[in-house]
Amino acid sequence: SCDPDGLLATPVETVPGRDVPAAHRRLRQLVEEYEPIEVVVGLPRSLSGREGPAAKKIRSFAQTLAQGVKPVPVRLVDERMTTVTATQGLRASGVKSKKGRSVIDQAAAVVILQNALESERASGNAPGEGVEPIV
Repeated sequence: SCDPDGLLATPVETVPGRDVPAAHRRLRQLVEEYEPIEVVVGLPRSLSGREGPAAKKIRSFAQTLAQGVKPVPVRLVDERMTTVTATQGLRASGVKSKKGRSVIDQAAAVVILQNALESERASGNAPGEGVEPIV
């Protein structure tokens, strides 16, 4: 989530994606609770910008999510280097990497949203690419 002015990203919770239907249900609940103006989903790309099997899964996940949360738009935002940035930030804050993957994932999600907010503020355009719901 972020503040009303769209300046600062803050963590909400880590929603595990292994059980996709459960993840969609929980995300729909969070959208109902927080009433965001848009949902940002990280799109995994290689450092060269190519998309592999993980990106294909996320695109499908985002399309189904977009159907479940409409009319709230869903946007895919490049997540390259966000886990590295999050891990470095946690380490600099004194958080041990033993805290687990969910802490790193949550910090990376904050980095993805913060990057999206900064991109939108700098360009005046919505970040990333819009996702069309599956009909």
